[in-house]
Amino acid sequence: MTPSEINRDLPEGATPLDPDEAEDLLPSHIRTRGELNVWEQENILVAAAWVQRTRAEALDEATIRELHRTMFSETWKWAGRYRTSDKTIGIHWPQISAAVRDFIEAGRLWVREEVFPPDEAALRLHHRLVEIHPFPNGNGRHARLWCDMLLSQIGRPNIDWGGEKLDTAGEHRKAYIRALWSADQGDVQPLFSLFLRDRKP
Repeated sequence: MTPSEINRDLPEGATPLDPDEAEDLLPSHIRTRGELNVWEQENILVAAAWVQRTRAEALDEATIRELHRTMFSETWKWAGRYRTSDKTIGIHWPQISAAVRDFIEAGRLWVREEVFPPDEAALRLHHRLVEIHPFPNGNGRHARLWCDMLLSQIGRPNIDWGGEKLDTAGEHRKAYIRALWSADQGDVQPLFSLFLRDRKP
């Protein structure tokens, strides 16, 4: 599968891979974007099971990296490694390690001091992790699974992200991307309306 084929027909908001990143695809049998999506999803299901049994603390840099590695270890050589190039989204890549450490410190403070209600804190942290965009690819899926991991550890149910509707082109994904863009500008209400509106306290 060539780099151009990997980047073809990406859903809105998905991050294209650089040619050298695309060359790091592990399974040699994959020939289409559809086959890649299926393969990645099977890898992610393994990671979801790992989240259920691990004792690793969500608000820890090693856990953040290990979660990404577990999600994509059968798919990409760079799974769990921070990106080394800039993308159309995300902070300048040399700042990633420091930004993740600041993210963790803020998250621990928010949870410990109850700065925000638990669901709101988790969703704000989800947005910030997407905004940092630490990895070459898979950041949205990683941030959502990480958010559910955090929620579980603070005694809250997972968020209903919408399943496949969020990973494929469509109105639900468009609303999600628009909500993330609004949060980038400081308005988190669209994100709350999309995912927290029907949640019980």
